[in-house]
Amino acid sequence: MYDLVIIGAGPAGIAAAYEAKKAGLNCVVIEKGLICNTIYNYPVGLTVFSTVNELEIIPGGLKPAREKPTREELLSYYVRFVLENDLNVHTEEFVVDIRSEPSAVAGGLTSFTVSTNIADYSSAKVLVAIGAMDHPRRLNVAGEDLPHVFDHFRETYPWVKKKALVVGGGNSAGEAALFLAQEGAETTLAIFRGDWENTDPKQGCIKYWVKQPLENELKENCLKLFFLGKVIEFREGEAELASETGERVTLPNDVVFVLIGSDADLTMLKNLGVETEQGKYGEVPVYDPETFETNVPGVYVAGHFTHQRHIKGAIDAGRQAVQKLVETRAVETGA
Repeated sequence: MYDLVIIGAGPAGIAAAYEAKKAGLNCVVIEKGLICNTIYNYPVGLTVFSTVNELEIIPGGLKPAREKPTREELLSYYVRFVLENDLNVHTEEFVVDIRSEPSAVAGGLTSFTVSTNIADYSSAKVLVAIGAMDHPRRLNVAGEDLPHVFDHFRETYPWVKKKALVVGGGNSAGEAALFLAQEGAETTLAIFRGDWENTDPKQGCIKYWVKQPLENELKENCLKLFFLGKVIEFREGEAELASETGERVTLPNDVVFVLIGSDADLTMLKNLGVETEQGKYGEVPVYDPETFETNVPGVYVAGHFTHQRHIKGAIDAGRQAVQKLVETRAVETGA
């Protein structure tokens, strides 16, 4: 019987596991991909525009070559942190079910069984610390499943001197368009005018450190903007779009990146009875903002799929959730 099973080995899950180990809890972390899988899937060479103190789990370990770390430096930091602190992390093991197990003892506490593709884990508490990348959003248009249409962007070099179309209005789309334009792809960013002109960070605009270089690429004629009305269809070698005025335009392309956001898979939490609500970027679990416990006693949440959308908030949430969990456990056991 584990004291705590953590699902997800991103910054929130790692911070929670470290806090659990400090508290002497018997804990295991289950990760369906790699350690910090979301960061692993960032574009190759991306500079992370957060300060070092916002990314570290404890001060002093992250030492980038420049002021801001790259994807590779940040990923290496979290991997080293797991190894150096001997955290019990199982990678490439995915959870298929979480079940509550009522105690056979009158007045006893409910426990949980977390089933994976490899084993079953019994635990007193469960902390779900997954990201929000399980289900990339789709346009639901013809041709979206063609092999040259992608829902993620990794690197530019296969597309040098090729025609690239990026569809989206947030930072991920902006970064992809910027990297492609800078490295010699003939790049078009298809974006709603309102998204391009949006300057409010709270509304998910393209961040200024991406927007300004994009504007420079426009001035140098290395990037084209298409103010989008809607996407009509993708075909082999071309995309048919409607402009903001309704004019239908066909753009030739070798590759398309549809980067319009993604959503977490909340199925298992809902099956447990966890309530959800609509957040700024999609559906999120309902939880106590002080304890991070859901309406199901013993089930906690932290990470990018909650209201905490940035790494620092995820780290703080993971740490605080375990601290509150330890306090609750002490009351329950009379320790």
